Amino acid sequence: MALSDQRLTAVQRDLKKNVSMHWHLFVFQGVVMTILGILAIIWPQISTVAVDLYVGWLFLISGAVGTIALFLAPTAGSFLWGLLTTALSLLVGVLLLWHPVEGAASLTLVLVAFFLVEGVFHIVLSFGNRELFPQSWGWILMSGITDLILVAIIMDGWPGSASWALGVIVGANLISSGISIIMVALAARRIVKLIGEEP
Repeated sequence: MALSDQRLTAVQRDLKKNVSMHWHLFVFQGVVMTILGILAIIWPQISTVAVDLYVGWLFLISGAVGTIALFLAPTAGSFLWGLLTTALSLLVGVLLLWHPVEGAASLTLVLVAFFLVEGVFHIVLSFGNRELFPQSWGWILMSGITDLILVAIIMDGWPGSASWALGVIVGANLISSGISIIMVALAARRIVKLIGEEP
């Protein structure tokens, strides 16, 4: 039932080995992601603002650290460009933190683009690893399709969907990714039991 190691690439062999040895950690990660996703969907307005504030702090801290590094180790050729990018990062961080509701709309569009790319990537990944995890590759496919469906729903209801979309997108993505990780980990555990190995 398990796929022969001779038919796998080196990357696939490493992936199979790591998932098989540490399947319980992957199950834990999947459960945590699923629970966080459910909470984000239950309270979409709260999770939308929370994501906006989180990203705002990331930009603010990144800009502050970049500015400090720029003045500690200035390079004449790139100083102006570095100053411009760190100032932009600081400005975006301040705007997202100062006006989280308004910032959520533009951040939602960025996240929609990210989930569009991630959805396509998951679909391609699922077909590329069908032989590696034959019992669970469909869950990865489902995760990618879920991302694309959510993107379509949010863009169809735009701009009214901006107040709740960010929280729902993140929540649904966490749930579908969490479930797919759990299913892959459990499939890896079955492979270990079939070949009689104990990690």
